Amino acid sequence: MQNVRWENVYFINGTAYAGKSTMVKMLAEKHGGIACEENYHDQLSAGLDREQFPCLTYTRDLENWSDFIRRTPAEYEAWINGCTQECTVLELKLLEGLSSRGKKVFVDTNIPVPVLREISDNKHVLIMLADPEISVNRFFQRPDKEKQFLYQLLLQEPDPALALENFRACLKRINSQKNYDAFLHSGFPVLLREEHRTPEETLQLAEEKLGLTEPPV
Repeated sequence: MQNVRWENVYFINGTAYAGKSTMVKMLAEKHGGIACEENYHDQLSAGLDREQFPCLTYTRDLENWSDFIRRTPAEYEAWINGCTQECTVLELKLLEGLSSRGKKVFVDTNIPVPVLREISDNKHVLIMLADPEISVNRFFQRPDKEKQFLYQLLLQEPDPALALENFRACLKRINSQKNYDAFLHSGFPVLLREEHRTPEETLQLAEEKLGLTEPPV
């Protein structure tokens, strides 16, 4: 029997645009829990040491954002992977305190699957997946200030079309079919995005997979 590090912590990992943030918020609201939404570890970013957390402090200390969008797909992927590893350190630190509050904690997590296997189990982890193409095609359709800021930067490049093509190649690199399949075959419960399904229906499915439904009387 696997030891679960935190019995009251539920992790949701997976690909972009799968509905992870929505589910974390809805689960926390319904179950009177704590919602650790996307990038919740940012609360620690101001005090991070640049030498210890070079990837997470990259954007914090960035002076010219054009450097961000001009990176090659390989450079972008290496940065994303580095952020994942550094985020894991911060998440584990934050969860130690949050788990002690006596409430269920629902986490939109960056913690990699191998680490989740070590600290949790199939009733505390849910993988949510969307088609990899969605992450590329819909990236700039969201009203997020960060995404719109990047989009405007790309349009200001000397060759906007080439800049957009390069950035989409970066997105494809991190939202690859290989990464999708790794999540799909992780061994954890999986919930696939379906356009016709309502958030409430998805919530019910998520609860079932996480063992949060009330047993029949």
